[in-house]
Amino acid sequence: MMGKGIQSIRFEQGTIVVDGFDPAVMSKLQDWIRRDQRTLEWRAEGRHYREIALVLRDSGIDWQDHARQYDLLKLDLKEPITPRSHQTEALRSWTEAGRRGVVNLPTGSGKTMLAVMCMAAVGRPTLVCVPTIDLMNQWHDVLKKYFDAKIGMLGGGSHEIEAITIATYDSAAMHADRLGPRFGLAIFDECHHLPAIGYSQIAQSLIAPFRLGLSATIERADGREEVLFDLVGDVVFEGRFSEMEENTLAPYRVVQIEVDMTPSELQSYTESREIYKNFIKQNRINFSDGNGWAQFIALSSRSPQGRSAMKAYRVQKRQAQAASGKLSELWKIMTLHKNERIIVFTDENSLAYQIGRDFFVPVLTHHTKPAERAKILDLFKTGEISVIATSKVLNEGVDVPEASIGVVLSGSGTVREHVQRLGRILRHKTGKSAVLYEIISRGTSETYVNQRRRQHYAYQGSGSGNRS
Repeated sequence: MMGKGIQSIRFEQGTIVVDGFDPAVMSKLQDWIRRDQRTLEWRAEGRHYREIALVLRDSGIDWQDHARQYDLLKLDLKEPITPRSHQTEALRSWTEAGRRGVVNLPTGSGKTMLAVMCMAAVGRPTLVCVPTIDLMNQWHDVLKKYFDAKIGMLGGGSHEIEAITIATYDSAAMHADRLGPRFGLAIFDECHHLPAIGYSQIAQSLIAPFRLGLSATIERADGREEVLFDLVGDVVFEGRFSEMEENTLAPYRVVQIEVDMTPSELQSYTESREIYKNFIKQNRINFSDGNGWAQFIALSSRSPQGRSAMKAYRVQKRQAQAASGKLSELWKIMTLHKNERIIVFTDENSLAYQIGRDFFVPVLTHHTKPAERAKILDLFKTGEISVIATSKVLNEGVDVPEASIGVVLSGSGTVREHVQRLGRILRHKTGKSAVLYEIISRGTSETYVNQRRRQHYAYQGSGSGNRS
């Protein structure tokens, strides 16, 4: 530990400790530093290293930098990259923004390759944070291809920290203090995860002056996008599906199909929904204020009426999502596209497994073991398997370029889920044309859920249509 009176900054427990500067200098740092009442030291979150260092350098005084624990890193590309126009524009916009900010690009448009270009341009030790083990392995393969450097991995049983390291968000959060001073560039893949309470400490602890956020959609249900912008930087580039369709993504259509429920299904749905809605009305629960769902969960556990309402909610949801007419339509789609690769998306594991039993297709859920999942995806890529059913596990982080048909049997109204599912089938391939079918139960709450999704620009100009 440095002694007091020495003009220096150092890294300690995720923070920058500022020592020995006179009041005139400290006043210039007041936007970032706070007095630690326990130690009486002046501290700032690690992420403010850049601002503090720039102020000190401009002050014309001698000071010692003990916070930064990395040097320049030469990152020459082993193979040349011919960037697409949107990648060139994104790199330029990010550079002009001080090499900080979020790039919003559709799945399949080359976000990882853009990151490789950014790494080569910056030339600093780099930490890449990803949400899943699958993505960590995919990034590892790409970075090994383009850089002649050791690639560390942190997560999924791996514990190797190198000048270039890929870490899951869970592992990075666990080791944030150790990682904090070691990297000059931080890349956050699927960066919409970062504002989560447990993950935001990663970006707070890192001193990395350069930051890149990557996502197909940054919208969050809790509205914490501003946290992302504060930690990484503003959106510096956004690419839309329609703008990249011809050269980067496969042309696509979104087709909505409405099906009628059977009389017994409709009766069960109507009765259950009435119980649920009456409870909502009696307790004046407002879902538009952002806290309605949490309020419903809390109240539903406090009385027999509440527990009945929760049961009714689940029944009406299940009846709408798993209506028998949907499976008939699924069979028609599978027959129509029998020579193409198809992914069937559901909201619940139970429906995915039902599809697996009824149509003899493999199922991927969060319960599927990694080795089995890898085997299924390999067979899907080679064409030995042409249809797979999944409940959310393929929404993000899995590369399946061969898929051209998506069938949504059930899902949420979130923009992110729609964009992620659409992105699974849009990876470019010569002669490929993609279709996303959305099958909804007529006259149910699914209609309103689908209407919310359809406000997103991904539906605009895509050849969307309805079929009843």
